[in-house]
Amino acid sequence: MKLKDSKDKEPGFPSPCRDMILSAVGEGIYGLDLNGHTTFCNPAAAEMIGWQLEELIGKSQHDILHHTKADGTFYPKETCPIYAAFKDGKTHRVTDEVFWRKDGASFPVEYKSTPMWANGELSGAVVVFRDISERVKSESDLRNAFAQIQQLKDRLQAENLFLREEITDAQVFGDIIGNSPALRTISKQIELVAPTDASVLILGESGTGKELVAREVHNRSLRKDKPLIKVNCASIPKELYESEFFGHVKGAFTGAFQDRIGRFEAADGGTLFLDEVGEIPLDLQSKLLRVLQESQYERVGEVKTRNVDVRIVAATNKDLKDDITAGQFRQDLYYRLNVFPLEVPPLKSRIEDIPLLTSHFVKLFAKKMNCQGAHYTQADIVELQNYDWPGNIRELQNVIERAIIVSQCGSLQFSLTPNSNENNASETLTTSVNAIAPKSIRSEPQMTQLIRENTLAALEACHWKIYGEGGAAGLLEMKPTTLVSRIKKMGLKKINH
Repeated sequence: MKLKDSKDKEPGFPSPCRDMILSAVGEGIYGLDLNGHTTFCNPAAAEMIGWQLEELIGKSQHDILHHTKADGTFYPKETCPIYAAFKDGKTHRVTDEVFWRKDGASFPVEYKSTPMWANGELSGAVVVFRDISERVKSESDLRNAFAQIQQLKDRLQAENLFLREEITDAQVFGDIIGNSPALRTISKQIELVAPTDASVLILGESGTGKELVAREVHNRSLRKDKPLIKVNCASIPKELYESEFFGHVKGAFTGAFQDRIGRFEAADGGTLFLDEVGEIPLDLQSKLLRVLQESQYERVGEVKTRNVDVRIVAATNKDLKDDITAGQFRQDLYYRLNVFPLEVPPLKSRIEDIPLLTSHFVKLFAKKMNCQGAHYTQADIVELQNYDWPGNIRELQNVIERAIIVSQCGSLQFSLTPNSNENNASETLTTSVNAIAPKSIRSEPQMTQLIRENTLAALEACHWKIYGEGGAAGLLEMKPTTLVSRIKKMGLKKINH
């Protein structure tokens, strides 16, 4: 573009007609001579930058409104695209800079600096600019909206992931089943505490259905329409506890390839179920206590403090008071969790419920395996009621599932003898346990003694390490919590040599 005006005594100065045009447009327009001094300026430009017209003419326009970048750093004239137009004779267009007002405030602009010519020679430049504050704000609002949508999407995905296990458990176990006095007692306690926001600590042996009690507390609470998020505290690697609970940001540690919300954020507004809470490492317990007390936390690798509203329901088969004495569990955290204790009775204390439980599990697994002909007798129920059930509801469920598989949709035969895997494990651990001939028969006391010796052999071989790699639970091919329950039930104690 070349602007020529041979009638002007001074190159670049506007004619009266041009003054009328410049006054009519809403964009800011001003002219510069070869020294960068203002030769003309329209009212819109003066209004946007907050100067009077007479204050601008003859002054260095760069020094007035383009001297500094958006971050406050100095903007030298030598790199100014506006000045470049009357040096290289090319039009320069910029969309992401700021101009400065007389009062010291800045505003975002886009502008075009076009060279002016007179008699075939460069005489200066004309700059056309507009205030894009509204557009920048709209773009920022749009980005923020997209970010919020992405956060909601991430949270929903995380909730779906965390809830998937809960849904599966609900399909397998169903609601709490039974009508025994022991079960009626805990049901009344649930009715009392569920409508409140009090923390609940569920106690009981492994396999008693503590997770079902936690779900029932949530389902009867005012938070029932919000998520119930479960954390199995025994299954989380120690180095990932903080990330699992509180989330992390991208790059917080090796393998953190993207932002991830934690269980607390996923449970916001709902209930967080801390299963096997006694397994939380001591150094993390203080951070957990802070969240429970202040309802605030930070993601790993982030300084931003986030607020959260969750109800805590915890469960354990351990005696946390013993852990407190041993220095393995914080006393203040215990009192924070143990506002309302619920003790789930073992199956042997509610044998009246075995007929209902058996009927439920038979129907459940028969339908799952398309085995509608499976049936049992009253004598089978008596046999089930006379068994000790060291594994509680979980063991009953496994016995029934195994019976349906073996029966081939016929008459069920319930095998109540110890799992052969545990017997096989003893042979690899120690020669102190006598081998049993394939067809030999042992009485119930003999089998109990064999299990006791087998368990002790595993514990001694692992130096009484229960959990993790190289632990006795792994050698016995059983859950660590089940092994802990057996140790307690049998009164096994470590002998110091």
